[in-house]
Amino acid sequence: MSEAAIEVENLVKVYKEKSPHPVRALDGLNLTVKNGEIFGLLGRNGAGKTTLLRILTTLIQATAGKATLLGMDVNRDALEVRKKLCVVLQENAVDIFLSVWDNFATYGRFHSIPTKEIPRRTEHVIEQFELSDYINQKVIDLSGGLKRRVQVAKVFMVDKPIVFLDEATTGMDPINKRATIDAIRDQAKRGRTIFLTTHILEEAEDLCDTVAIIDHGKCVATGDVPTIKSLVSNAFDIALIFETLTNETIQNCRSCPC
Repeated sequence: MSEAAIEVENLVKVYKEKSPHPVRALDGLNLTVKNGEIFGLLGRNGAGKTTLLRILTTLIQATAGKATLLGMDVNRDALEVRKKLCVVLQENAVDIFLSVWDNFATYGRFHSIPTKEIPRRTEHVIEQFELSDYINQKVIDLSGGLKRRVQVAKVFMVDKPIVFLDEATTGMDPINKRATIDAIRDQAKRGRTIFLTTHILEEAEDLCDTVAIIDHGKCVATGDVPTIKSLVSNAFDIALIFETLTNETIQNCRSCPC
């Protein structure tokens, strides 16, 4: 098997391509994800993270360039690619009127897990993601963070070599987030390749073997977390609080050379 689980070459995605105001979400993006690593894609909102994930999971097609998963082209071999991955998108995909247990059981049946095997896998992810106290509750009655944790846990019922997590911990409190991060790390030890998007550097630092930073559809930096942090060793995050914010103050801030 190739060392690369995911390869992206000169990938371009333009929305409203024929309109007077096309949006270039990806602009010649290049990156490589190794087999068995946790890869973090960082970037501010609108940088192109979700667009890339949707292309890699065959939900949309690129305008130009090439992307492969395990050597398979995501356009030409879309059906085979889908058999090798599972994904958590930003939108929760849980049945809110079923219990937590029944959500897992239903998901297992959708993926043709043998009937006798479903309870064992369900018990495993429930324990791993610390959901034991909620197994008989309907998902509609859970907090937003717990709903998200159920959604993330479901994909680990299925033995797929590549897992995509789009802003996996969105809406979680620190306790929920810690349990989810620990479970994702444990899953990576089983040899899966995990590709996650986030805009939180601390989360990437906690989880990822390799990090890439994307901005305006381009990869502007890639490497392990210490390497990425060294690139901004002289950068500072400064917050200013004003009792009264005048137009003059706003203009002075905007003209600051930073």
